[in-house]
Amino acid sequence: MQLVITPEESGRLDAASVEPVEVLMERAGLGVALAAVRLGIGYGSRVVVLAGAGNNGGDGYVAARYLAQRGAQVRVHALGYPRGDFSPARLASIRAVAAGVDVVDFGKPEQADLIIDALFGVGFRGSLPVEVAPWLDHPAPVVSVDVPSGLQAGTGEVAGQAFTADVTVTFHALKPGHLIGVGPEHCGLVETVDIGLVGGEPELRLCEVSDAPVPGRSRTAHKWSVGSVAVVGSARGMVGAGVLAARSSLYAGAGSASLISPGRTQPQAAAMSAGLLTHGVGEGDTFSAEDAAAVLEYAERFDVMVLGPGLGVAPEFVHALVAGRTGKLLIDADGLNSLGSLEPLAKRDEPTLITPHAGEYRRLTGEEPGYVAARAVPDKAGTVVLLKGNPTFVLGGEQWVITSGGPELATIGTGDVLAGVVAALWAQGLDGETAARSGAFWHGIAGSQLAALRTVTAEELVYAVGELL
Repeated sequence: MQLVITPEESGRLDAASVEPVEVLMERAGLGVALAAVRLGIGYGSRVVVLAGAGNNGGDGYVAARYLAQRGAQVRVHALGYPRGDFSPARLASIRAVAAGVDVVDFGKPEQADLIIDALFGVGFRGSLPVEVAPWLDHPAPVVSVDVPSGLQAGTGEVAGQAFTADVTVTFHALKPGHLIGVGPEHCGLVETVDIGLVGGEPELRLCEVSDAPVPGRSRTAHKWSVGSVAVVGSARGMVGAGVLAARSSLYAGAGSASLISPGRTQPQAAAMSAGLLTHGVGEGDTFSAEDAAAVLEYAERFDVMVLGPGLGVAPEFVHALVAGRTGKLLIDADGLNSLGSLEPLAKRDEPTLITPHAGEYRRLTGEEPGYVAARAVPDKAGTVVLLKGNPTFVLGGEQWVITSGGPELATIGTGDVLAGVVAALWAQGLDGETAARSGAFWHGIAGSQLAALRTVTAEELVYAVGELL
């Protein structure tokens, strides 16, 4: 797990540190210089450091000094000079000059093998000064200090223009802007450097392998002891969606899975996957409110019900299942579109998990999607939220961000696969929040690995998930 903290929390940690600012700056600048070395900067390399007047610029002066001592030809273009005779940034600039660094007024672009962007840090708001604009198109690689100048570290937004870094070196912890909005397009590879700060209240937690557990099986396990999943969906024209969800739950480790579909589509569902139980309800090819009782009765023995893949919009049917389901309930796709609001979820006393994408979240809540708004939903509705996107957020007792997925997952049916994976992990004994986090993480990893071989489709993704889980 990596912590993600706000710019305000970063400032608080700086102020509370028992280490002097000049010590923190020395470590930060060394981290930036080492990043430059890893990009090939050494003896004779030409480096331009664009330095602001604050501590971000001070980090740049320290990096300039280290690179000059390595034999690089370093010039600092100063957008204002550090204030205060004995400020850490001023002392860093003096030491850089003493080491042979050339410091000049901020000017036009010049030839360089590397640009170090040390203009503005995590406290930046607004637009870049006009004199910075010509440097944005410089062909040399860019290392940005803490955050690319022009990018707002708290929101990932850019007002006007911002640097596009090859590497961003940040300190102590990631900031939201590295992960959300247009931040990933501007930050490049983000390296987090330990400069001696301690603690911090996380805004988000970045999910890593150690945070994505997969349940094991005992020697005496049988198909009903290792998790069972019932998927409700597969109405006319969308039979494959329910099949994908149910099949992926088996590949993710569930011992048994059943697809509950309208009576007329059940034969088609059964023909599509021999490994699934199938159960038809009613005589139509879509669900009606009258079908809810039969669905609830059949699904009672299953650990998790997944409501929505290929369901079609059926408000009365969905409301009846949400109210009547005793046990774990995962609501996805048209299950969410049929709810209309969070109110039916707030009335449930049983464990609930919802997996909306941006459009579904907007329709369900009337709000624009994003983790800041969505983190209030667990308290309002008593449900864990898996907000799909790039990145994906899991919001419950804690707030997690998952970055393992990519644009390769932007294809029909991959969300149905995710619902099945999460349901399987939940059915196998993980709590809902952990199942959502782990499922989203491994779903993303599977997509990335598959994309390295061929085009990602939902059917192929089911097998890729199985290879991992």
